[in-house]
Amino acid sequence: METTRMMPVQNGWNVAIGLAVFTVLYNLGEGFVSLYFGVQDEALTLAGFGVDSFIEVISGVGILAMIARLRRYGNAGRGRFEKLALQSTGTCFYLLVAGLLSGAVVSISEGRQPDTTVAGILVSVLSIAIMRVLARWKIRTGQRLASAAIIADGKCTMVCVYMSLVLLASSVLYELVHVPYIDAAGMIGLAWFSFREGQESFEKTRGAATCCGHC
Repeated sequence: METTRMMPVQNGWNVAIGLAVFTVLYNLGEGFVSLYFGVQDEALTLAGFGVDSFIEVISGVGILAMIARLRRYGNAGRGRFEKLALQSTGTCFYLLVAGLLSGAVVSISEGRQPDTTVAGILVSVLSIAIMRVLARWKIRTGQRLASAAIIADGKCTMVCVYMSLVLLASSVLYELVHVPYIDAAGMIGLAWFSFREGQESFEKTRGAATCCGHC
């Protein structure tokens, strides 16, 4: 009976590992592509989106480290470890907010405009298609395993979908009408979602902390 109960949980952790590995690999590729074309085309919203991809990489690595620790030491100290993972992710989001807002200010003050936003359109469409499925899968897996960190990681991925929509909207609008400051507006939109996600990560640390003595 005990073995039967443990099997689904074990399978759940295997799924979580697979999702985390995919998150790391996909976002590494997305991050480098976004940064390259963002810098080359002076499309700062795309560059900021690329930085967000690297935060997803950090989150994915944190999940892998957490699972490795659970397999080695069991549930001892799980709550504290999940709290640290959530705090790390939240801090990265706040740093991204500062960078995005600084970039928007520079873009507006210097009147910078992208050469083209075609790359932003392509990257955002691909991201929306993949991240929606990935986010839902992560959240279901986190709920199954009662893991606040995995659920937060899934919601972080869902926020990437919203960020992709912001990138898509700003990229399409600029490519169609070339109105100044659309790129800067896109950066401010990304900053808003980043702030909300950082805020939620720190709020979830309270829930992770309450299970320190039980997890």
